[in-house]
Amino acid sequence: MSSRAQPWSEPGPFRANQIREGDPYELSNGHAIRCMTAGGRHGSAHIVGAAVLTSDPALDRPAGIDVGISWNDGKNLRAPDIVVGIDLSEPGWAHEAPPLAVEYADVGQDEDELDLKIQELLEFGTRVIWVVRLVGPLRVEVHERGVPVRVVPGDGELRAPGILQNPVPVRALIDPEAAHEVTLRNLLARRGYASLDALRTESRREGREESQKTTLAEVRATLIAQLGARGWSLTPAMHARIAGCHELATLLRWLTRVAVCDAPAAVLE
Repeated sequence: MSSRAQPWSEPGPFRANQIREGDPYELSNGHAIRCMTAGGRHGSAHIVGAAVLTSDPALDRPAGIDVGISWNDGKNLRAPDIVVGIDLSEPGWAHEAPPLAVEYADVGQDEDELDLKIQELLEFGTRVIWVVRLVGPLRVEVHERGVPVRVVPGDGELRAPGILQNPVPVRALIDPEAAHEVTLRNLLARRGYASLDALRTESRREGREESQKTTLAEVRATLIAQLGARGWSLTPAMHARIAGCHELATLLRWLTRVAVCDAPAAVLE
């Protein structure tokens, strides 16, 4: 942890209940910190990474994007780019430390502020923080409390024992094609299959088409959830098109296009 990250010595005047959803602020011990919107590369990576992490077989809760986490009697309010492993079903700010958080650092990153944010989240109880570096060679810094920071290169894999079941290739956190492969692997693993070939072999041997139908249904559900995460409303025709698609490759292609298209109609072209 950088020695530049120093908490505020005295509490500031602000509290989490004074910050509205969508306001561009986080709080550090009651002091407001302005958070600007993400650029295109930065923002699209959030969708890609969240889809990969949500699909992990060990998770029964979806990952969240820019979710506000409040603690310290409301004096702290932090919104990691992605949070994993907490209940996001209730309205308002969350109040539990996410076991895993992901931050993307792109052009213009305030390193002092990032160091302070990491320090505060780890002290609150977050077990692992991945900082995905988008400037320079792709790499991820792994932060854990009391453990020296380590760096995983762009061709490496990340692991979060006790949180995620499967390793996450670093590139799958930013690259839709790599995310496509990992998401498919994870969805198959949820059904007990090591690979797509294993699914095909069992289906041929036992004539069990029901397993494939279930996998298709899960991919459709993931696709609709990711479209919703972009803030898009689907027309009845779009819902019908997704429901009527029985080709896994097509559904997965649509899923990877969510992060790079600017409208739901373009995703389903």
